[in-house]
Parts: sequence; C-alpha cells; structure tokens
Amino acid sequence: MKYTPIIGLEVHIEPNTKSKMFCGCSQDHFGKKPNTNTCPICLGLPGALPYANKEAIKKTILLGLALGSEISKSSRFYRKHYFYPDLPKSYQTSQKENPFCIGGELLGKKINHIHLEEDAGKLIHADDGSLIDFNRSGCALIELVTEPVFHSIDEVLKFLKELQLIARYLDISSCDMEKGTMRLEANVSLGTRQQVPGNGLPDYKVELKNINSFRFLEKAIEVEIRRQELELSKGREPIQETRGYDEAKKTTFSQRSKEEAHDYRYFPEADLPPVVIDRSIILDLRSKMVELPQQKRERFEEQYKISKEFIEILVSDKKRADYFEEVAKLDSNYKTIADLIVNKRFDQKYPEPAGLAREIYNLSHMQYATDTETAEIISKVIAGNTDIVTKYNNGQTQVLGFLIGQVQKLLKGTGNPKLISRLLIEKLENDQK
Repeated sequence: MKYTPIIGLEVHIEPNTKSKMFCGCSQDHFGKKPNTNTCPICLGLPGALPYANKEAIKKTILLGLALGSEISKSSRFYRKHYFYPDLPKSYQTSQKENPFCIGGELLGKKINHIHLEEDAGKLIHADDGSLIDFNRSGCALIELVTEPVFHSIDEVLKFLKELQLIARYLDISSCDMEKGTMRLEANVSLGTRQQVPGNGLPDYKVELKNINSFRFLEKAIEVEIRRQELELSKGREPIQETRGYDEAKKTTFSQRSKEEAHDYRYFPEADLPPVVIDRSIILDLRSKMVELPQQKRERFEEQYKISKEFIEILVSDKKRADYFEEVAKLDSNYKTIADLIVNKRFDQKYPEPAGLAREIYNLSHMQYATDTETAEIISKVIAGNTDIVTKYNNGQTQVLGFLIGQVQKLLKGTGNPKLISRLLIEKLENDQK
C-alpha cells in the first residue's frame, strides 16, 4: 500500500451517575418512554438554572488519573453553539479551555485530553418525518480525544477494548454499546509513510461518526480506507467531511461537508462557576484506585503461574477475576481453578467461591475405580453398543464421547477420565485388528 492510515479517535462514555449532568433527572435513559425523563433544565426552558454533577466530574478525573493525564487545577464549562433539532437550548454545555484532564496515554498511544459535557437528545427517523426523544438530552458524557497516532485497525480495536475494560474496572460506566453508553468516532486520513505526527499530516480528515460497536467501527474504517485509496489513486484528495457507515451496503456515506472548522462561538457558561479541583479530591480518588487490567495481568502471571490465555479471559471480566482469587485463597491448585472456571464454567455452577473450592477438594481426593474395574466396564459398554462401535470403526470418532459417558455411568462417576479414554481407545483399536 502506498499510503499509511492516520487515525484519531473520539470516544464518548456515559458515566453511571444517578442523575444527568446539570439537573436531577435520571441518567438512565435507556428504554424509557420518550420524553418522560426531562425537566425545565435539560429542556432548556427560560429561567432554568443548571448545577454541575459532582460525581460525574469525579469519574472524569478518575479516568484521567488511570490514564496518566494531568488534572487541571481549575476548569470551567462553555456554551458550544450549533443548531440541530436534538439540541433544545441551541447550544451544548461542554468544555474548551482547560478541560478536566490533559494528556495521558494508553497502550503507548497519546491522549490529547478528556473533557465532560452534556449529551444531546435522540432523533428517530420515520417514513413520514423525524421524531425527537429528549430523554438523553442533558445526560453526563465523558469525551476522550486521542492524538492521530493509530496506523492500523488492530491498534484502534486494542486501544478501545482496553479503555472499555478500564472504565468498567473503575466503575465509571458499563460502556454498553448496545445501550449507547459508549459511542465511537474515528477521524481517518491517508498519508505517506513520512506523514505522521511531527512530520506533517494530510490536509484533510474524514470523520466517521456515531458508531456503536467494535465490529461496525472495524468495517467502517476498512471500507473508508479503501475509498480514500481509490480517490488518491485517481489523483483526487478526499473531501474533508463527516460520513456514516451503512452496514447493509458495506459502504460509508456522506453526511455533511466540513471544508472549514465550524465556528461554534464558544463562550463561558455564565450560569456555572469555574470548577476548582482541590488537591485533596485527587488524593482521595488516587487512594480509591483499583488494580487496573494490565497490572492484574502481570500479577496473575507472576503470582499464579497460569497461562496467558486463562489470564486474558479472567481479566476481561473483573467479577470473574475476583472470583478466581477468592477460590485461590482456599485452594492452591491455581491451574485447576482457572480451567474449571474458564473451560467448565464452574463459577456459574458454584456462585460462592467456597463451593468451587469444596468441589476441587472432592475431585482431588476422589477414590477412582481400579484399572481392572475400568477395563471390565469398558468391555461391557463395547459389547452392549455394537452399533456405536461400528460408527467409530467407520471413522465417526465423535461417538467416543458417548462411550466414555456410558462407562462413567456404570462406574457411577468414579472413573478416571484419562484412564477411561486411554483404555477405551486401546480396546477399540485392538478389537479392529
């Protein structure tokens, strides 16, 4: 490929606060009857005065601390003016100068900043027109903006999945993309291999907006890169614009042109005072910081000596990782514990860690049937299932599981699985000779 993808990300995360950003309405808008989760403040009615959600600010700062951001000593909200039907005030209360979190990095990728704003309503398009649901309007919304430092789709997906996991570990948000609590946008352009940050960037970028799954983002970036390659191969520079992704047609489509930076006429929100972030708040949040996913991966490998595959599956779900550690406190057979949780899903069978620990003890102290007893039962099972044996001899080796199950049944569960499998296969192979 002549060109190198240059991609920057904008990630929107709805924090799991009880109330919206500037009023007392519920932050949980999903599935609610349209326009029932509103009040004069989030509808922007005359005379309504906003007040900032302290918990949302704390969760934004907590995310910044986890990602190594510099926390602003003082920050404030601005009015970002634009006119769209789902924006009842005709401006969005957002941030511009001195956002709460500046800089930071994740997986070696630089973050520009993290700020806090309010969400817009939701447009519902129908054949005979469009409807507006303001339930989401005014909800707290954390926005993380990266530098244009991604050069492959794989890098993008790894970053986003790790960010999602960190937000869940910190209990900032469920980051459930089906419910819209995590939404993705990507700025995509193609440049020569020399056009990377610091060496000059392309003169254009295409923004892919409002994508609600990793799979859709992967496909959208993939087809957009191909589209831009085709344009450049014809000697045309792609237009700077916002595009959506059509899953049915597997293409991106133009939504609006952005030839120049839009003038949002930012000015400070007069109804909200500046937010002064006291050092004691930062120290308190640091003291409550949980072990992050990468730290847990490294510790599990060092402490429990289990495989990286087991570690990745366990760490991907904090509750499951915590369950594993609770069982590990009661039994030191770490590999067995991990296997029973990951492959056998015994954490679902035994909701209490002590239950699984007891099961492991029983398994490790079980008195297995002898080799002679096992061999005798195997002979009975083979003699009583000649049709199944014929299928095995004809190459249908999947029936072996059925025969093993029959042996265990007659042994009343006291058979050693490895011994049964070995003796059964030996018996079947010898009978064929």
